[in-house]
Formats: sequence, C-alpha cells, structure tokens
Amino acid sequence: MAPPVLFGHRASLRRRYKGGVRVVDAMNVVGSRPDGWWRDREGALERLITEVDRWAEGAGERVVVVLEKQPRRPLETDAVEVAWATRRGRNAADGEIVQRLPQWLAEDPDLTVVTSDRDLAERVRSLGGAVEGAGGFLRLL
Repeated sequence: MAPPVLFGHRASLRRRYKGGVRVVDAMNVVGSRPDGWWRDREGALERLITEVDRWAEGAGERVVVVLEKQPRRPLETDAVEVAWATRRGRNAADGEIVQRLPQWLAEDPDLTVVTSDRDLAERVRSLGGAVEGAGGFLRLL
C-alpha cells in the first residue's frame, strides 16, 4: 500500500535543509504534556503541528509529524509534513515510523525520531536512527 498523501507538502518543503530530518511521534509528544490534551485529542494534535511548523520554518529543519490516523480536516502547514499510519490499532504511528524508517534513512542518514516510547526508541536505534526524547524536543519549541 502506498504511503498516505502528506498535508503541507508544498514546494517550500523541497528546499535544502540546514539540519537533518526529525520524525515526530505525535501522540507520544502530545501525551508528554499534562495540559488536558485528553479532552480534545484532535485539537492537541493541531496545536502541536502549529508549534512544530513555526519552529521548523525558523530552524530550517525538515520535520515529519506522524499521526495515529488521518485527521478529520486538512492541516495547513508551511514547513512540516504530516503523515499518518496506514494501519489501525495500538501504536499504529510507531509501526508506520518503523516501516518507513529505512526509506527515510536512505534519503537522509542524519535522521532523528522524536519519542519517549522505549520500544519505539529501541527499534529506531536497531535500524540505525537516532532518538530524541519528547521533553527535549518540546523545550526546542
């Protein structure tokens, strides 16, 4: 099955990036902030993507935010690619990240996955990727 179409995939995403690529495990990052996200998951994801988009534009980094499922409404971004899992179920985004990681690493070996999920972190490292914790990434934003 082909990967989903990415929201925010505009010409600006094709520019040369200063740094590597960050792949963000969205729900893991959202869940690391006890700000009431559980009352409005979709809204929390949209806020995260807006924050990451603003940061990525200024930092000149390529960022792919991976969601558990396709959002209900299109997400407007300038500097962030938004992808979602093609399968349903627990840890769907984790599976999507692991499945696509070899391709992403082939395109840019300076790739970091943002997650605090131990299992995902171990799988990413075993495939040759680097890992950054959700808290550290949030401090950048």
